[in-house]
Amino acid sequence: MQTSIYVFVYGTLRQGEINDLARAAERAGLPAPRHAGPGRVRGRLVDFGDWPGLLPAAADARPILGELYLVTPELLALMDQIEEYTPHASCCFVRADTQADTAGGVVACQYYPIDPAFRGQAPDIDADDWVAYRLSRDAAPPAGTRVASRHTIRGQT
Repeated sequence: MQTSIYVFVYGTLRQGEINDLARAAERAGLPAPRHAGPGRVRGRLVDFGDWPGLLPAAADARPILGELYLVTPELLALMDQIEEYTPHASCCFVRADTQADTAGGVVACQYYPIDPAFRGQAPDIDADDWVAYRLSRDAAPPAGTRVASRHTIRGQT
């Protein structure tokens, strides 16, 4: 029987996000992952809209913030399903080995960067934290939106 392994998550699998790993495990009837704390992996984030991608070998790589979890092989298989990853197939996300920097030192782990061939037109994210970026992006008015001031509102009444 294979033992649990560390996995680094940087996007929708993070705590409180749409694919929160602990909630996904609970829905599937699997043991909860053990949260091992924050970590950072070098790469470059890109914005696919509802989810990020991480380019691992970007020339302008930076430490990307995420969370480290200890997961069972069964939960890792569920993560593969969520990320639509199939071994030996052409997929947007790939599962790969990496090293995460943590407060306790470097931890060998797996993660799901994207295959650069699937990037398409996804723009770079000029940030190291998907969650903070997404919250800021979603709170901002759409580009080109005119925000009314008190003066323009008075003129319309």
